[in-house]
Amino acid sequence: MMNVPTQAAITVGGGVGINIGNGGRGDGGGVWFGGGININNNPTPSGPSMSKLNNAYTALQAWKSAITDDPLGVLKTWNGSDVCSYKGVFCSVDSSNEPFVVAIDLNHGNLQGTLVKELSFLTDITIFHLNSNRFSGTVPDTFNDLTLLQELDLSGNYFSGSFPMVTLYIPNLVYLDLRFNNFSGTIPEDLFYKRLDAIFLNNNQFEGELPSNIGNSPASVINLANNKFNGNIPASFGFMRSKLKEILFLNNQLTGCIPQSVGLFSEMQVFDVSHNSLMGHLPDTMSCMSDIEVLNLAHNELSGVLPDIVCSLRSLMNLTVAYNFFSGFGQECSKSFYRDVGFDFSLNCLPGRDMQRPQPQCNVIPGSGLSCLRIPSPQPLVCGALFENLNPNVTPSSSPSP
Repeated sequence: MMNVPTQAAITVGGGVGINIGNGGRGDGGGVWFGGGININNNPTPSGPSMSKLNNAYTALQAWKSAITDDPLGVLKTWNGSDVCSYKGVFCSVDSSNEPFVVAIDLNHGNLQGTLVKELSFLTDITIFHLNSNRFSGTVPDTFNDLTLLQELDLSGNYFSGSFPMVTLYIPNLVYLDLRFNNFSGTIPEDLFYKRLDAIFLNNNQFEGELPSNIGNSPASVINLANNKFNGNIPASFGFMRSKLKEILFLNNQLTGCIPQSVGLFSEMQVFDVSHNSLMGHLPDTMSCMSDIEVLNLAHNELSGVLPDIVCSLRSLMNLTVAYNFFSGFGQECSKSFYRDVGFDFSLNCLPGRDMQRPQPQCNVIPGSGLSCLRIPSPQPLVCGALFENLNPNVTPSSSPSP
């Protein structure tokens, strides 16, 4: 959770699951009150602050009228002008001790309805969470007026239509969660230029090829699982030395090779490309993924010998290569059993191993004619020089753009 603006000072109340104070991602402090508890004992505000609360009242009442089912009675408290007493609505105070709406958290409210354009009146809001409801429709274009919004969580609903482009124009957004909805179509290249720390698009109906700049995103987590993406993982994947720690491509329709540039993600901890149609050999550059903990390559059409350099990765906790066409692995991979590494190599083409594919399936290796780009590098591979080896346009004395 993001913290509220720094002009806020003391904690005055509680609520329903908002993380306040220094436990959040930011470093500001916060006065938070509301969430269904009326603790505003200050005199009725006037002037600009009153205007903000009036705007909030207009926005929330308009939204209330667009909510058609409330089986848990969440909106029973949404009466009267004291919006800070509404359940799920949280307020802060400015330097003049005047209140304004800073967050909405209606997670698990089981509400049914749509979003309304008047929500843009909540110009001071920093958190908007609607996880696990039954909202449908689209995201209003007026959301680009929410200039202070940092976290937008619309997951677990029935939103549909194309990717909500308005989210790209919310200037301070750092957390975007659209998973478990019915969004469809392609995703825009500009998404991966935006300064987001977390991008969750999994479990939708997105399709098309992955934008070529996906590895340039400053995000630490990207989840694209359980969609309909096709084509190759872009060859440029990783060239900007991204700080990406987790990326999930599982259960899509990706083809081609795992690119050499995957090794540039030296801070990657989770890499999951399972349940696709990737082919070819694993790139040696995977040995540079020194922080990798979970490597899931299962249910593809990968082949060749599983390199010892992959099995010997120092942080590896789980390696899954089941349901591929690997034909061998070395001593380091055998040692994985003895160093607490979960290693699933079932249903491959490994001679003398149990639970492998029937021999007829191993006579014709898928993608045997596929030519995966392999750029020569020094032996043994020097990971510190990997970026320069893979990108001939960068000299050893230069550094990539931030």
